[in-house]
Amino acid sequence: MPRKTGLNRETIVEAAVELVNREGVGALTLHRLAAHVGVRPPSLYNHIHGMPGLLRELALFNARQLAEQMGRAVIGQSGAPALEKLANVYRAYIKANPGLYWISLSAPQPEDDIELIEAQQDIIQIALLVIESLGYQGEQALHIVRGLQSLVHGFTTLENLGGFGLELDCEVSFQYIVSTFIRGISH
Repeated sequence: MPRKTGLNRETIVEAAVELVNREGVGALTLHRLAAHVGVRPPSLYNHIHGMPGLLRELALFNARQLAEQMGRAVIGQSGAPALEKLANVYRAYIKANPGLYWISLSAPQPEDDIELIEAQQDIIQIALLVIESLGYQGEQALHIVRGLQSLVHGFTTLENLGGFGLELDCEVSFQYIVSTFIRGISH
């Protein structure tokens, strides 16, 4: 097998993202990834620390990408329009990155490295700023962030898995649910 030039951590992570988004989390093995980038599996170890290192890199990539997209979407906005935009961007991200998103579902643990924890906290901070613009603070705001995350995650996961069998437009359903959620917390 010829040596793959330009192989580095970033190209490996991008290839892993492509693989899990296209074929699912179960497809991610170091052997499959090495074949995907055109190297032998030991070559990956020059750039990542095995499967645990790859999963950490994917979680970090996911957190950074999601925070960037969320932040860009709501910058300069507040209140209900910002919350609606946040929900829509979150849903679009999950739909576009189903495998990457699934790998990154675990909450950060104390033993996780600080870089990963900070990247994941950026997502929460963006959501909290939007919720705080609706007048909520502290634990109450965190409960609402959890509710929003659960709503978007649950709906989009079912949608991605083909769990909605009725011939109703999922876009209409999602917008209805989000607007109902927003009205509920606005009273």
